[in-house]
Amino acid sequence: MTPLAGWLSALAVGLFSAHVLQRLCFPYLWLDVFYLLRVMRYGLKLELFKLTSSVRTVLDRFIQQAQRIPDKPFVIYDGRSHTYRDVDERSNRFAHVFLERVRLKKGDCVALLMSNEPDFLCAWFGLAKVGCPVAFLNTNVKTKSLLHCFSCCGAKTLIVGSDLVDCLDGTLTKLLEENIEVWVMRGTSEHTQVHTLLDKVEAASDQPVPAALRAITSLKTPTLYIFTSGTTGLPKAAVITHLQSLKAAAGLWGYEGTKDDVVYISLPLYHSAASLVGIGGTIELGATCVLKKKFSASQFWNDCRKYDVTIIQYIGELCRYLCNQPKTELDKVHKVRMGVGNGLLQDVWREFHSRFGNIKMCEVYGSTEGNLVFMNHIGKIGRVGRSTFIYKLIFKYDLVKYDMGRDEPVRDERGFCQRVKRGETGLLLSKVSTINPFFGYAGSKQLTEKKLMRNVFVKGDAYFNTGDLMAEDHEGFISFKDRLGDTFRWKGENVATTEVAETWGTSLRKNIQGMAALIVRPGEVMELTTTFKMQKYQLVQSGFNPSTVSDPLYVLDYQQKSYIPLTHSIYQSILSGERKL
Repeated sequence: MTPLAGWLSALAVGLFSAHVLQRLCFPYLWLDVFYLLRVMRYGLKLELFKLTSSVRTVLDRFIQQAQRIPDKPFVIYDGRSHTYRDVDERSNRFAHVFLERVRLKKGDCVALLMSNEPDFLCAWFGLAKVGCPVAFLNTNVKTKSLLHCFSCCGAKTLIVGSDLVDCLDGTLTKLLEENIEVWVMRGTSEHTQVHTLLDKVEAASDQPVPAALRAITSLKTPTLYIFTSGTTGLPKAAVITHLQSLKAAAGLWGYEGTKDDVVYISLPLYHSAASLVGIGGTIELGATCVLKKKFSASQFWNDCRKYDVTIIQYIGELCRYLCNQPKTELDKVHKVRMGVGNGLLQDVWREFHSRFGNIKMCEVYGSTEGNLVFMNHIGKIGRVGRSTFIYKLIFKYDLVKYDMGRDEPVRDERGFCQRVKRGETGLLLSKVSTINPFFGYAGSKQLTEKKLMRNVFVKGDAYFNTGDLMAEDHEGFISFKDRLGDTFRWKGENVATTEVAETWGTSLRKNIQGMAALIVRPGEVMELTTTFKMQKYQLVQSGFNPSTVSDPLYVLDYQQKSYIPLTHSIYQSILSGERKL
C-alpha cells in the first residue's frame, strides 16, 4: 500500500468513526444545525429591518406576492379559488371604502367580528392598507364580554359578518349608545343605524391606496389585538406587533414549508394559530391555503384529498376527533406530509400516525401574548419543542422550582428563584429583553404587569411568566406538564391533569373521552372552547354542588355499597367531613 493510499484509508476510517460517534452521541446534530441556521437567517433579516428604513410587514410581503404570482390561488373556500390578485384587488376596494365612506384615519382601531371566509381576509388587509390596527373578536363573545373588548382596544368601529348580525340583538343598542359605528357585510340593512359595506365595496375602485398609509417606522407598532379566551374572567387584548406577526409568519417556513404546499386551515381566523401562523405562513411561502368556515371531522380528509393538501393545522382535540371517526380504506390515501399545531397528547399522536400514516407532526409551543416559542422540529412524539445551547443564547428562558402548596415560586434566602435540574418539572419563565420584548395587553397596565416576574435571578431583571409547568430532558426536548392551577395533590404528590389524561387515553381509549370530567359514549358531548379545549374553569367553579349543577349527581354510599342521589344535605356532610368519598 502506498503512503497516499494509507492516508486515504485512515481518513475514510476517521470520517466513518466520526459519523458513527455523531449518530450515537449527537443524533440530532445536523437537524439542529440546519434548523438553527434558518432561525438565525430570518432573525438577522428582522434585525436588519430595525437598522434600516426599509421596514417590511406581512402585508408588504402579501402585496409583493400578489405582484410576483398574481394568478396563483391564494385561498380556496367552499370550492372556489381566489388568487393573490383577487384578494389584493378586493382588499383595495375595502381600503377605499374605509377611507372614503367609513372615514377612518391611520391609527384608528377597528373591531372585526366575522366567521372564516375570504372577506375576513379582504377586510383585514384593507384595514391594514389604510394603516388601521384590527381587533379580532371571538365570534362567541356576547354582551358584557363584547363591550369589554371595545374598551380594551379603543375601537370605535365594528365590522360584522353577514351571518353574525343576529348575534348583536342584545348588544346593538349599547354599542350605538357608546358611539360605536356598526358596518355589516351586507348590501342592505333593516336597521337604519347599521351601515352596509358590500354595496359600497362593489362600487369602489380596485386600485391601490397610497402606500404611505400603511408605512411604519418600527416593527414594534401594534397591528392586531387578539383576545384571550377569558375562561377565568373577561377577555384580555393581547397586543400583536408587526414583529410578532413576522415571526409567526415564518413558522411554516421554519418547518421547511415550500411554495408548492397547500395548507388546510379549519381553525377560527380570530385565533392566532389560523391568522398569524396559517395565513401569514401561506403568504410568506407564496403557497395556497384551503380555508374552512369551521372544522368538520367528517369532511376533513375528503377535503385534503380533493385539494391535494400537504400541510394541516391542528390544535387541542382536533386530532382526537379525527381518530374517533369511523375507519375507512382511504385513511392513508392523501398527500398530507406535515401537521403544525399544539396540544397533541402522546396517545393520540401515536394513534394518528398508525391510522393516517407517518405524517410529521410539528408541535409549536407559545402563547398569543408571550415572548417565547418552542418548535419541535424533530417531530419527537410527546414533546412541544427542542432547545440547544445556541437556542438558549438567543431565547433566554429558565425552569424554576415551584411550590404547589404555597402556589408560588421557591425562592432562596436572598429572595431569588431556583432553577430545576435537567428532567425535573419547573415553571417556565422567559426573559424580557430588547430581542424578546413583551408587549402585554391593551388597556390594562395592571394585567400586563401581572404577567411579569421581577427580581428573578438578579435585582432588576424581568421575566414573562408563562404559567406553564415544563420539563427539559437530557437530550434537550421540552415537555409540557401542566398549567398552574390544573395540578392537584394526591398522597403527598403533585399530579398533573395531563398525566391523568395520558393514563385514561391509554387504558380506557375506547370507552371514555374527557379528562377530570368523564363523558361515556355515545350520545353525550363535553362543552368546549372554540379551539377545542375543555371548559375546566367552569367545571372547577361548579364542582359537584347540587345547587349549581343541573345534571343528576350520585355519590357512592359505602354502607349500602351502591350509588345514591347526591342531595344538599349529603353534600354538606361531605364538605364538613362527616361523610367520606
